[in-house]
Amino acid sequence: MATQTKRTTRGKKKSPESTPEELIKFYKDMLLIRRFEEKAGQLYGMGLIGGFCHLYIGQEAVVVGIQSIANPQDTLITSYRDHGHMLACGMDPDGVMAELTGREGGYSKGKGGSMHMFSKDKGFYGGHGIVGAQIPLGTGLAFGHKYKEDGGVNFAYMGDGAVNQGQVYEAFNMAALWKLPVVYVIENNQYGMGTSLERASSNTNLSQRGAAHGIPGVQVNGMSVLEVREAAREAAEKCRRGEGPVILEMKTYRYRGHSMSDPAKYRPKEEVQKVRSESDPIDFVRNLLIEGNHMDEAGLKEIDKEIKAIVTKSAEFAQTSPEPAESELWTDVLVEA
Repeated sequence: MATQTKRTTRGKKKSPESTPEELIKFYKDMLLIRRFEEKAGQLYGMGLIGGFCHLYIGQEAVVVGIQSIANPQDTLITSYRDHGHMLACGMDPDGVMAELTGREGGYSKGKGGSMHMFSKDKGFYGGHGIVGAQIPLGTGLAFGHKYKEDGGVNFAYMGDGAVNQGQVYEAFNMAALWKLPVVYVIENNQYGMGTSLERASSNTNLSQRGAAHGIPGVQVNGMSVLEVREAAREAAEKCRRGEGPVILEMKTYRYRGHSMSDPAKYRPKEEVQKVRSESDPIDFVRNLLIEGNHMDEAGLKEIDKEIKAIVTKSAEFAQTSPEPAESELWTDVLVEA
């Protein structure tokens, strides 16, 4: 029997329907990302993760909702806040965490770190450290889908801080001109690094940034995995019909700073706490499961225990996997045809 919410985090509008099985999977997938990121933060604090580390805590509903409607031939590309995207597309937590600690068991053999992982098997074409650089690449992946006629769609993720980059609009123009199957996902977490959206963008309705190119855009409650899923399904279906690109602006929020080195003093703690208490994406699904009598507290605790075990195992693997051999300095530099 399908369940339906009485209200969402954005008002009295009813959320789309979902089965108990779907809700449980959403809950597990989002909780895995949350616990994984919390553990990554701990390892960073212990000095076991070097360089930059950008956590996805608070934004879990976006990638989980979108990946729930993705087909096997679809592709995904994103920025440096990428751990959640890897987990959502089915990459092994052990390999992701080992990459964070720079070990050979990582997805990039310990040479990419937090921002540069890749899995062709899962259709994940990387996290990218240069702001907005992934958008032309995602547009190219969409061109590949159209050229091969494989029915695939590329989901190209960016943050609100990337939408003012010039290459983004060049990509928009090409995608619209050639009607490429690409869904541009703007994860608007309200702050580009330490600058609020209102101080950085003259037009804060980011869903309309493709209007000059005729690209339709929709604002979505990115804290509701159900609303994300429905918006993503409609956008992907439009792409698969050959109607060209779509922009989805996900109104979301990150609980932590821009990166682990950011104390986030540019926003009051009360603001973060208000979002946590009123709009948390995991609590939202948790409440649906309890209110719909699909799961009790004991069952939820069992899931939490299961997820913690997965994350603990990944952290242990990330610390015991060997460091890359010095010879790896000379590999993966060129592709031999």
